[in-house]
Amino acid sequence: MGRDPRPGQWQADRLSQDRVADYKPFVMVDGEGVRCSLYVSGCPFACAGCFNEAAWSFRYGDPFDDALADRIAADLAHEAVQGLSLLGGEPFLGTGVCLRVVRRLRAEHGRTKDVWCWTGYTFEELLAEAAAGQDDKAELLAEVDVLVDGRFDLAQRDLTLAFRGSRNQRVLDVPASLAAGRAVPRAGVRDADAPVEQVAR
Repeated sequence: MGRDPRPGQWQADRLSQDRVADYKPFVMVDGEGVRCSLYVSGCPFACAGCFNEAAWSFRYGDPFDDALADRIAADLAHEAVQGLSLLGGEPFLGTGVCLRVVRRLRAEHGRTKDVWCWTGYTFEELLAEAAAGQDDKAELLAEVDVLVDGRFDLAQRDLTLAFRGSRNQRVLDVPASLAAGRAVPRAGVRDADAPVEQVAR
């Protein structure tokens, strides 16, 4: 397993170099529908077996700039694109980049495009971060529609899972979770080996 930070221990303004590990437009694997996927650089969770170990370094990749911001905005405007996916690295430690992209998305499309985010933090840890005064994390969480949360655990790796790599990770409905004050699973997420009746409950 990766590290377990105390609330407020890891701060984007101290760690992030506002760099991007990768950007992939028009993909269909990082969430539902056609998506634009932004991979930010830097992740101190350092989970064993991580699929993107190169992006652990906050110095990896290229600086985020206006040209990439404009390219992402143009790609997101395509009528076939359902939304934006934020991955890493750790998006909640790359909030300078992620919030810039998400704010523009919301300004231009409102809630007609959705935002998915993969994070090593659990939903409960993000609530604790917000309570500890991490306003950037709280703002980003409030803009996310679907959160895939938790550290990747190699011992719980399961290739049949939808949108996640290990059984401890969850696919959460963020607006419903924030309203309830607890993690609420996203309805309709079906793992490869799950019977239909399990999905419907």
